[in-house]
Amino acid sequence: FNSGSNVGAILAPLTVPVIAEFYGWEFAFILIGAIGFLWIIFWYIFYETPSKQKRLSKAEFDYIHQDSEEVIEIIEEKTEKVAWIKLLGYKQTWAFVFGKFMTDGIWWFFLFWLPKYLEAQFGMKGTDIVLPLAVLYSMTMFGSIGGGWFPMYYINKGYNPYVGRMKAMFVIALFPLVVLLAQPLGYISFWIPVLLIGVGASAHQAWSANIFTTVSDMFPKKAVASIIGIGGMAGGIGGVLVSKLGGYIFDYYDGLGHIQTGYTIMFVLCAVAYLIAWFVMKLLVPKYNPIKDL
Repeated sequence: FNSGSNVGAILAPLTVPVIAEFYGWEFAFILIGAIGFLWIIFWYIFYETPSKQKRLSKAEFDYIHQDSEEVIEIIEEKTEKVAWIKLLGYKQTWAFVFGKFMTDGIWWFFLFWLPKYLEAQFGMKGTDIVLPLAVLYSMTMFGSIGGGWFPMYYINKGYNPYVGRMKAMFVIALFPLVVLLAQPLGYISFWIPVLLIGVGASAHQAWSANIFTTVSDMFPKKAVASIIGIGGMAGGIGGVLVSKLGGYIFDYYDGLGHIQTGYTIMFVLCAVAYLIAWFVMKLLVPKYNPIKDL
């Protein structure tokens, strides 16, 4: 499901610049926002609970309800709530929170600042950036789908799901290091940084596909949504800080006439953020230790 959000990231650079060029940026905002209402219509028509969904096969229904304790847990969840303050007392919570805090902002940086980077570094603007951004974000689809599959390699070798996932996430965290070469090799062609940053963005999607699942590896069902909500908030805060930091750095070095240095600094941050996140997560939860006292 994580790859679904990438479809919008691919379609946006293909359509929004063209719409803005011919009809103005105001209409581009209105049109993109209006598409959300179409989604509401489709959601209303097609969404239904599994027990009432006519399009669901018996095999799919049985798979969804394969947990024999599901009914009991649903009843318990209606009467028993887990306080956020209690969840914050677990290292496993902070491992997920820090992982989201360190890495969500990198994705938002790739998403929002790349058009400005291509303009500042290569003089590209408007429809010039359509193809590079479409190629870059198309690459992220492979990371999203491949990242979901990768841990199975270790799990099939006998590792428990959490250990297998963390091993996969370490390998994934190495790929963004190629972003360090974006600036030094950018003089060859703008395609070099586009493809290297595409690898980094693809790695983020692979990372994202796995970090969410570490929560269900460590916590009971009744706490999963709350933990993911806390982590999502941390990721949002990280995104704000990365955007603010990038803005300050770019303004400072642009004033000095060295905007390239500003992007180099930010690319270093993007390259190492995932390894820092992984090591802190591993430090907080060095081995598989599921929570059983909630």
